[in-house]
Amino acid sequence: MAKPDNDVPFEEAMQKLETIVDAMESGELPLESLMAKFEEGRRLSKICQTKLAQAEVKIQQLEKNAAGDLTLRPVETSNSND
Repeated sequence: MAKPDNDVPFEEAMQKLETIVDAMESGELPLESLMAKFEEGRRLSKICQTKLAQAEVKIQQLEKNAAGDLTLRPVETSNSND
């Protein structure tokens, strides 16, 4: 049985995503397989983005101020597509 999306470790999702990209770039897959790989890649990309966003929030919450005290910084949201 497949792991739920939130249980997939970041590194595992990235490795699978890299494998999918390599397979798609090979030019040897039929259209149906390419479409399936594309959809799987989109899902894995979303998992990675979510995991990175969660990590960013945790890091921001643990930042120290100049006096060395742990402080909670508000999370800055970016609307740009960097």
